[in-house]
Amino acid sequence: VQLQASGGGLARVGESLRLSCAASGRTLRSVTMAWFRQAPEKERAIVAGISWSGLTYYSDSVKGRFTISRDNAKNTVFLQMNSLKPEDTAVYYCAASPNFNILTMPYNYWGQGTRVTVSS
Repeated sequence: VQLQASGGGLARVGESLRLSCAASGRTLRSVTMAWFRQAPEKERAIVAGISWSGLTYYSDSVKGRFTISRDNAKNTVFLQMNSLKPEDTAVYYCAASPNFNILTMPYNYWGQGTRVTVSS
């Protein structure tokens, strides 16, 4: 599976961005997808995930502000990020896993990352 992330950029506090992750080489219908992020000098951490059945997971830091969704027909996963905060600044990565449980690591396939910068 090849994953291509896009949609990052510069936003002000309170604004929104939408990340996309397009997959090729394999259908996403039967895989779990997730978005991770890595801020400077911090470890990469999962922020949202969606199973092949549509179950979702959000970290406490983004719950209520971010929404993960998938369009299986377009083989694409999205992360809608609203009410952005400076602490959301990071490189965001999409990833795919054959495991049903979103929190089961590791994820096997990774996109190249897209940078999100939130300024106050």
